[in-house]
Amino acid sequence: MTSDIAAPPQASVFGLAMGAVLAQSLAAVVELGVVDLLADGPRPVSELGSETGTVGDSLNRMLRPLSTAGYFDRDGETYALNDVSRTLLSGHPAAGREVVLALLSPTFVDSYQRLAATARTGITGTDLAVGVPIFEHFARNPEEGTTFNRAMLGIHGPEAAAVSAAWDLPGARLIVDVGGGIGTLLRTVVEAVPGSRGILFDRPEVVAQADLSATEDRISAEGGDFFEAVPAGGDVYLLSHIVHDWSDETAREILVRCRDAMAPDGRVVLIEMVLPSDNQDHPSLLIDVIMLSVAGGRERTPEQYRELFASAGLELERIVATSSAVSLIEGRRRDA
Repeated sequence: MTSDIAAPPQASVFGLAMGAVLAQSLAAVVELGVVDLLADGPRPVSELGSETGTVGDSLNRMLRPLSTAGYFDRDGETYALNDVSRTLLSGHPAAGREVVLALLSPTFVDSYQRLAATARTGITGTDLAVGVPIFEHFARNPEEGTTFNRAMLGIHGPEAAAVSAAWDLPGARLIVDVGGGIGTLLRTVVEAVPGSRGILFDRPEVVAQADLSATEDRISAEGGDFFEAVPAGGDVYLLSHIVHDWSDETAREILVRCRDAMAPDGRVVLIEMVLPSDNQDHPSLLIDVIMLSVAGGRERTPEQYRELFASAGLELERIVATSSAVSLIEGRRRDA
């Protein structure tokens, strides 16, 4: 017999607040290495507790609600991986482990907890929590930075194929990937555009990690700082998830560097999520809050991108949706 009694309005509020406990439980079991211990098959929680050095039944008390929520399979007090938790294995291409450890790290959680102070002061939660901007924090804590970078590769990796499929710039001859990391996106784009070449541009310690051996005849790497200068002469300046990290003023500086360096008929192509103009649900809405809290940047609406481009002497020509959550945002010099 089922009940027709509706849940009270506060039930969803309670569920949301308790979701933070579930998320931290997941981060804890990932950090303790439980997922990798289950890689070869089901294990009783007593063995897991012994191998992770946890006390009493603390591990079981975290795994029980996680299994109920669908993150693990459970038979009594024996636990096993399922399709969801397998993405949390070390080395999994989805990088679920790093996503959890990065976005639920003490640094990020401490930043989120200061959202009210950020709203009042305009100072990021990261500055309030650790005393320095997030990328400076990563430079001082390279292991944390490596985890974050791996998480971003996992989150954004599938976008490369979607961007390549939506790419409609057949005349591109030299593509400069500004802040291009280890070159995953640039390799995909160059392979899809006949006759094109690419320059991978990022901090020297980042491009040093790029494996360009399969495309070394078409892609070269340069180290530098995009706040100072970017390689000159490109037909396309590609910036993937760069501009959203920064305030309008700082983003403008980056775009101006690209505008000044580009060939006369060059263009800028941003790969970013675009905020919906209506009340539509979209991943960018929560990413925008992370930008507010952690980095001091923002996601933007089409009109906000138009205004940002204009402030940098660029004209927004079009926004092309892809099969992923990101779009291609294309602009040219206003005097072109």
